[in-house]
Amino acid sequence: MKTLILLALLGAAWADVEVIGGHECPRHSVPYQASLKNRHGHFCGGSLISSQWVVSAAHCYKRRIMVGLGEHSLSSKEGTEQFIHAAKIIIHPNYNGNTVDNDIMLLKLSRPAKLNRYVQTVALPSRCPTPNEPCMVSGWGATNPKGTIYPDRLRCLDQPIIDDHTCKIAYGREGREITTNMVCSGHMEGGHDSCKADSGGPLVCRGQLQGVVSWGIGCALRGFPGVYTRVCRYDGWIKRVMRSN
Repeated sequence: MKTLILLALLGAAWADVEVIGGHECPRHSVPYQASLKNRHGHFCGGSLISSQWVVSAAHCYKRRIMVGLGEHSLSSKEGTEQFIHAAKIIIHPNYNGNTVDNDIMLLKLSRPAKLNRYVQTVALPSRCPTPNEPCMVSGWGATNPKGTIYPDRLRCLDQPIIDDHTCKIAYGREGREITTNMVCSGHMEGGHDSCKADSGGPLVCRGQLQGVVSWGIGCALRGFPGVYTRVCRYDGWIKRVMRSN
């Protein structure tokens, strides 16, 4: 549910933010992809980083979360799925819902996932991302800018890292701050982006989890790439939480 800022003639308003302009992922080609669910079904994405821990966005927090792993179709039983309750949900202590800074949380599964060809972990970053680095975002979020059409099957989108200067100028014109805990990725010309219900999902660059789908102005709007939580800034926090829990 990527946090969106929607522009209107009378000003900006907050709203909750699939992948627009992407393609259906090859079946089970994103084995680290998690689906966060409640009684209404899928609402956010996540990334499996160990057999018992998932990374997602803090703004995806709900008191009770079921984590789906090994899924491609959300509606079909494929025999590859694992559904595990989150036993602990830990939001970053400095998360700010107004600025969407430190938009990251960890979920500890009530039991370890069984790792196999359909369910695997993704590596945490050993470095920070670089401008123009090729990446991929995935999710079951909206496929149209209005956030009204949702796919049943997991979708993927290839997109580069946008340099900080370009991103800060773009969002600065709208009075939004891009902090050091954020990284932009996408296509400045618009037409391709993560969107509503992709929130918390993975941005993976050269095999490493470099971003968590966080927020943006609109979906696939020209001049406004997606904004992601910069995971390399949280390596120490993630490892401390995992050790102490």
